[in-house]
Amino acid sequence: MTTKPARPVATARPAPAPKVVEKDASMLKQKAMMAAHYDRLSDAPETGAKVCSTFVPGNLNELVMCFDLLNNLPEVNAIQSGLRRQSGSYVLEAEKIGHSEDVCTYVKSDLGMMAKGNIGPNGRRLPDPDVLLLSYTGCFTFMKWFELLREQYKCPTIMLHTPYMGDGKITPNMIQYMVKQLKEEVIPALERVSGVKFDIDRLREYLKKSAEAEDDLVWVLQSARKRPSPIDAYFGGIYYIGPIFGAFRGTDDAIDYYRFLREEIADRLAKGEGPVTPDGDMGSERYRLVVEGPPNYTNFRQFWKMFYDEGAVVVASSYTKVGGTYDLGFRHDPAKPLETLAEYCLGVYTNRSLPMRVEMLSKYVEEYEADGLLINSIKSCNSFSAGQLLIMREVERRTGKPAAFIETDLVDPRYFSAANVKNRLDSYFQMIEQKRGGARPVKEAAA
Repeated sequence: MTTKPARPVATARPAPAPKVVEKDASMLKQKAMMAAHYDRLSDAPETGAKVCSTFVPGNLNELVMCFDLLNNLPEVNAIQSGLRRQSGSYVLEAEKIGHSEDVCTYVKSDLGMMAKGNIGPNGRRLPDPDVLLLSYTGCFTFMKWFELLREQYKCPTIMLHTPYMGDGKITPNMIQYMVKQLKEEVIPALERVSGVKFDIDRLREYLKKSAEAEDDLVWVLQSARKRPSPIDAYFGGIYYIGPIFGAFRGTDDAIDYYRFLREEIADRLAKGEGPVTPDGDMGSERYRLVVEGPPNYTNFRQFWKMFYDEGAVVVASSYTKVGGTYDLGFRHDPAKPLETLAEYCLGVYTNRSLPMRVEMLSKYVEEYEADGLLINSIKSCNSFSAGQLLIMREVERRTGKPAAFIETDLVDPRYFSAANVKNRLDSYFQMIEQKRGGARPVKEAAA
């Protein structure tokens, strides 16, 4: 009787080691700053600190700090949820309770997060705001968003109305109108909520610190004029703008961060290095782009990889100007504290007319020697998307450089089609090559 040979025992294959994502030291520093701020917010019920919810465009952080208020930014919370891939369920939750598919997904992510316990990116509950401060700067959705939050939290709402720059310039009457609101409405209301008397010298000190940090941020952004660019001003840029667009402008922490960032970028510049990507150094720079519109956050790393795999670096973007157009010359001025807050709000990107946006983007294409303009149109963001096709054609006409159009969304994963975006990007890079008068290089097959 013969016996069958024993069947070999299958051995489990070892699981692949988790991919190590490359991070700049400045990125780690920024993440630690943000984590500490979220912990301060979560600790507020125990510490007794009061919280002011406000938005990035027109963010009056220096004024908020004069009243010992903690700054909470709802759209930053939505971004953090998107990066952590939590926003999709929050958006669905908001739609389940009646909010339309067409509503800004920042809003739905925030409202869905509230409905599910208001757990912040640190895994802890975010506090209810004591006051809502809206420095209205062109996005109508922000007003409706705060109306919904006011219904939820039953707290005071303060609005600083910013005139729209339809004619492309700031007039003395605009400044006077806003300063009057600050003196007669905004500051008295913040005094009532906080119980802290306004001190204009304290505001001046914060503004002085803001200007110092803004100088270093502008230096970093303008380093992209060099070849190769040591930064990516869109994907990397969202980390660079975080502290100054949010709760840190006007603080020593912001000064330290931007000094540290500048030194880091200066070192890369001296070595002739390009940006750091999640996969390490980008390598050879083949395409230099200017990008209009916010990024997609739910697939952020995959989206970025489509660019750096092709050697495409973003040298300038409109999105990194939503919290201030510092590279166009504005600095917070402690010598005229209330007037400078008004000028700041008036100049942010969302308050600029279409001709002003065209002028800015055309200037970026030329000054940064870009190969062209790419527009990422956001399905649920009318503030950015309105007029983008007109912007694209006009920038193309003025600069003679090719422009292209892709579509994604802010924090709704249902509206990110990787194949669609990749196909359009490939076509665009081919268009750039044709404009240069040569064929696009064929990538070597993977070994």
